[in-house]
Parts: sequence; structure tokens; C-alpha cells
Amino acid sequence: MKSSKKIRGIMPSGLVPSFLFLLKWLTISGIIGLLAGSASAIFLIALNWATQTRESNLWIIALLPLGGLLIGFVYHYFGKSVVKGNNQILEEFHSPKDIIPLKMAPLVLLSTVVTHLFGGSAGREGTAIQMGGAIADQFTKLFKLKKEDRKIILVMGVSAGFASIFGTPLAGAVFALEVFIIGRMRYEYILPSFLVAIFANEAAHLWPITHTHYHVPVVPELWAPELLWAVLAGICFGLAGMLFSNATHFWGAVFKKTIKFPPLRPFVGGIVIAIAVWALGTTRWIGLGVPVIEESFGVQLGFNDFALKILFTSFTLGAGFKGGEVTPLFFTGATLGSALALFIPLPIALLAGMGFVAVFAGATNTPIACTLMGIELFGAEAGVFIGIACVTAYLFSGHSGIYGEQIIGSPKHLTFGSHKGKKLGEIKD
Repeated sequence: MKSSKKIRGIMPSGLVPSFLFLLKWLTISGIIGLLAGSASAIFLIALNWATQTRESNLWIIALLPLGGLLIGFVYHYFGKSVVKGNNQILEEFHSPKDIIPLKMAPLVLLSTVVTHLFGGSAGREGTAIQMGGAIADQFTKLFKLKKEDRKIILVMGVSAGFASIFGTPLAGAVFALEVFIIGRMRYEYILPSFLVAIFANEAAHLWPITHTHYHVPVVPELWAPELLWAVLAGICFGLAGMLFSNATHFWGAVFKKTIKFPPLRPFVGGIVIAIAVWALGTTRWIGLGVPVIEESFGVQLGFNDFALKILFTSFTLGAGFKGGEVTPLFFTGATLGSALALFIPLPIALLAGMGFVAVFAGATNTPIACTLMGIELFGAEAGVFIGIACVTAYLFSGHSGIYGEQIIGSPKHLTFGSHKGKKLGEIKD
């Protein structure tokens, strides 16, 4: 009896701060969501224009070195404070120093459009996350927010950018919670992250944009053989994610070591990519590659598609061009999944869908977000297969990833207990 009285006495006083917390972040989420979602929509419109212009005027790929030189000069002379990109947002979360300059948003938007216009191989999530992070962080100063509130703001910026660029609010919200610390999620950030993801996604759809839809028509019953095949596919996806991450870091290190003047790196890289496209006689492995991703859901592709996409994208980003990694990871995973149908007896579309999100899970260390993304994109029927692929890929990608500033909060297994608390960029083995 006394305990029930205590509970009734505690609840009213506990409801007041909860209501104030909700009101505060509901308001801020609405503002950030509107701005970040609109920025993503504008970016998608510009990106669509750049892709159509390039594919209609293939001669423009010859200008990729000049486009790279322009990007290099702009970042060298005007963008040194924002050149770290996504890693800068993670770094500010872990070791706060300065408000992220707002110029990060227009610089990365314009540079990514230039990359795609002239034929680089890159994605779009990095641009959306950087725009969302830069926009959101301005409210830290505007509202004079405390240190812990600023962390929430940065999470919201990532959530808003990711959700609105792909049209996946659940995955965007959880991605922002997972990506900062591997193996750990801060539950006090859940409400703001979900709110802003929903607002940003809705704001983006106020603009004349569409997101690509994929279909997995057949999902078999999950029995022991299918489970084992799904695990085997997940291992392959994890290794592909590791390869993608390591290749990107490798080419970045090569360019930094061999070309000391940063603006010349994308210039030289652009020359190599333009010659490679001309020699191969196809634009199949540059740009976003959405048509090839769509193709992989219906036709069994060869293993060359995923391998060449990794090569083109890692070289493009390593040279200093701007853009994201996630859509190329989608390409890598979907085409690899399609190719695996050669010896894995699962439907091609299902394997492509599993790979689509599982390689992404392995390269970003966000298996829960990727599982949710797969369910949002392909339907709940495929959810178990997608989940198995994502968590297996997460394990087999090792302690690698495209974001070097990620901190290991919980090692992937006990063998690597010594890695706890380290940044991915500090791990050599």
C-alpha cells in the first residue's frame, strides 16, 4: 500500500520534465527537420539534373580532371575547416571543440554535384549527413544549448540527413543512434532522433522528388538450409564491406603520400577515372549506379560489377572528390547478392536486397539500422533474412569501417576486447 502511494506521488512530478523535454525537442526537431529535409530535396533535384546531363552528354566526362581541380581548390582555400566531412561530425560528438561551420552544407552540396556531373563514382548520404549536421549544429549557439544537448543536436543532424535522402525515417533515426559508438546506443537520444527523422522525411516530400523503390517478390520459408545459406551470404557481404572500407582508406593514403598539394589529388584522380571510363566504353560503374542496382533485383549479374564499383568509388573518394559511400555500398551489395545466386539457392531479388543493406551494415557498423532499412525498403516478409545478413556482415567486416572516427564501445567479440574505447582509425590489425 505504501509503495503504491509512493508511485502515485512520483508520477506527476516525473511527468512534468518529460513533457517539457518532449515540447523542447519537438519544437527543435520541427525546425531542423524542415531545413535539413529541404536541403536534401534540393540536393536530390540537383543530383538528378547532374546525372541526366552527364548521361546525355558523355563527352563531359573528359572534364572530370578540371572538376576535381575545382573541388580541390575550393576545399584547400575555403573549406579546410570542414574538409573532414562525416568524420568531423563524429569527432565533434566525441571531443567537442567548435560549432560546425554552416559553409559545410553548400560546399559539400556543390562539390558532390560536380563529382557526379563530370563522372566520379560516389554516393549521396555523406552529403546529406554533412548538410544535416551543419544545419543542426547552428542551433547549439542560437539556443545556447548545453554540452549534452549539443550531442543530441549532432545526432539529430545525422538522423535528419539520412532519413530524408533515402526516405527511410526509421533507419535514419536508428543509424544516427548507432553510428557514433560501435556497439552502444544512447537511449536518451531516441525521441529527438525519431522526431527529426520523421519531420525531415516529410519535409523532403514537400518538394518534387521521388525515392527509388525496389521489390522482393518471393521470400522462402526459413528452415535450417535457408538459414545457413543466409549466413554464408552475410559472410560474403561482410568481407565486401571490409574490402570497400580498406580500399577507400588505401587510395586516400596513396594520394596523400604521392601528391603533396591537395588540389592536385582530384585532378590526377580525375584523369585516371576519365581514361578508365573511355577505355572500358561504359558509364556503368560511375555515378550513383541506380539503374544497375535495379537490374540486380531481376537478373543474375557477374562478380565484376561489385568489384569494379568498389574500385571506382574508393579511387574517386580517395582522390578527394566529394560524395557519400552508402549508395555505392548499396550497388556493391546488390550486385554481389545477385552474383551469389550462382551457387546460393535463394531468390535473386532476395539476395540482392540482403546484400543491398548488409554490405552497408558491414562498412558502417550499423546492423540494426540496416535491418530496419531493409524492412522499410523491401517489406517485413524479408525481415528475418535481411537481419541475418546484416548482423553476420557486421561481425565479419571486423573492426574496419568507412568512418575512422567511430569509437568502439563494445567489441564485436571477446577476442578483440583490447579495442574497446579506440577509434577505428587507430586500429592497425
